[in-house]
Amino acid sequence: MNQELYDIIAQRSFREGGAFTLASGRKSSVYFNLKPTMLDPAGARLIGSAIAQKAGELGTDYVGGLAMGAVPLVAVTAAMSAAGKRPVRAVFIRKEAKGHGTQSQVEGLAEGESLEGRAVLVVEDVTTTGGSAMLAIEALRQAGAKVRDVLTVVDRQEGAEAAFAEAGLTLHALFRKQDFAGERT
Repeated sequence: MNQELYDIIAQRSFREGGAFTLASGRKSSVYFNLKPTMLDPAGARLIGSAIAQKAGELGTDYVGGLAMGAVPLVAVTAAMSAAGKRPVRAVFIRKEAKGHGTQSQVEGLAEGESLEGRAVLVVEDVTTTGGSAMLAIEALRQAGAKVRDVLTVVDRQEGAEAAFAEAGLTLHALFRKQDFAGERT
């Protein structure tokens, strides 16, 4: 575990006690808002480095995820990977194709560039059921990408891992909700 990143998440992005409605619609007394960590200089560097390292281990060509939450993640991962031995490109997926210009749902590809046959690691800040990642995966696969892995900064441990396994995907998590249990109230 990266203790420095853990400390930043615990301080800036973790709340316990209260009634929070999650993106999945579920209610929880534990809430992770990773944006303050993703947009913190040290937090961004640490997350980008960790994802870039995992992307390299998995032989990933691109990292991608659903807008808006994954945009800071894929951008910092691409930047941090450039400092390493295996640069990885980044894309993000709109919930629906834009209505102007190229009308693309997958953003970040240069003219003539394609995801056909490319390995893409889907990234998320917080994963609950996996629904958001599955939207991104569907669009990436329609664009010809090979998606086998999902990486989340925090897995809330509420069904995503099983849902991904059922879809033939492997979930990798930098942290799990249980890592923060009882951190503070």
